[in-house]
Amino acid sequence: MATLLVSQPNFESHATPTGHPERPDRIRAVEEALSADRFARLIRREAPSGDLSLAELVHDANYLGILTRARPAEGIGQIDEDTFISSRSLEAAATALGGGLAALEAVALGEVRNAFCAVRPPGHHAEIDRPMGFCLINSIAVVAREAQRKFGAERVAIVDFDVHHGNGTEDIFKDDPTVFYASSHQMPLYPGTGSPSFTGVGNICNAALAAGSGGAEMRAAYSDRILPELEAFQPDFLLVSAGFDADYRDPLAGLNWHPEDFAWVTERLTEVAGRVCDGRLVSMLEGGYDRHGLATGAAAHVEMLMAAS
Repeated sequence: MATLLVSQPNFESHATPTGHPERPDRIRAVEEALSADRFARLIRREAPSGDLSLAELVHDANYLGILTRARPAEGIGQIDEDTFISSRSLEAAATALGGGLAALEAVALGEVRNAFCAVRPPGHHAEIDRPMGFCLINSIAVVAREAQRKFGAERVAIVDFDVHHGNGTEDIFKDDPTVFYASSHQMPLYPGTGSPSFTGVGNICNAALAAGSGGAEMRAAYSDRILPELEAFQPDFLLVSAGFDADYRDPLAGLNWHPEDFAWVTERLTEVAGRVCDGRLVSMLEGGYDRHGLATGAAAHVEMLMAAS
């Protein structure tokens, strides 16, 4: 068995204003890091264009209309204070989604053990009826629904280690006991959600981390809360919202994770996946806004996926 790397051929299609942290250079940084010799045994595929109408599996019926109306014929349009859409952003969103769906299929059919999708724009802040936080389509939520609809999964788990709480993913699944959502995130920090006291219908696990905390606090949060609840849920697939903005160099947050911390959490997640769902794990890139932090974190993450395959 092997690890699949899904890359995005048109990642530059989603344009953001000069100086915006969510920019095409993020994907270049990941691609450069994963071009090293130690990643030679990765199976590599380009993301196909996905069917954006599948967004209706998790978003309101008029959601694509909101994005279409906001999209300019030329240049860059603004959705909210920090979320932008350009003339070809939906093309990039379609391949980000298509990449996740292609990875899901490869894992579900046993072609590979696990997969990482280096795609943009991110998705975990996109709520049922509102794009926000750099996010247009909640791709990982769509992948979860397709795991159920297309591959018969009874239970799907999503673990999100982006430094920002995935309010959109929580919003979509908070009332659905067939999907478990766990998030470790700095608190308080944008978007202000993710209280540990909120548990949905028993399917939400939020672990809040204080600014300035590092690997020791993260390990405790996962060992004491997230990993036991994840294993008890017994998912058929494990999906990972892999943000690398908890890195100590990231300009948008204040946690002090290092590459070995991303390696540790990835190894623990692959161990749980190996015990409960035959190792079936699909990871999708979310945040990470320091070029070096993103590159080293993603490399550590993928190395651990490869070690488990």
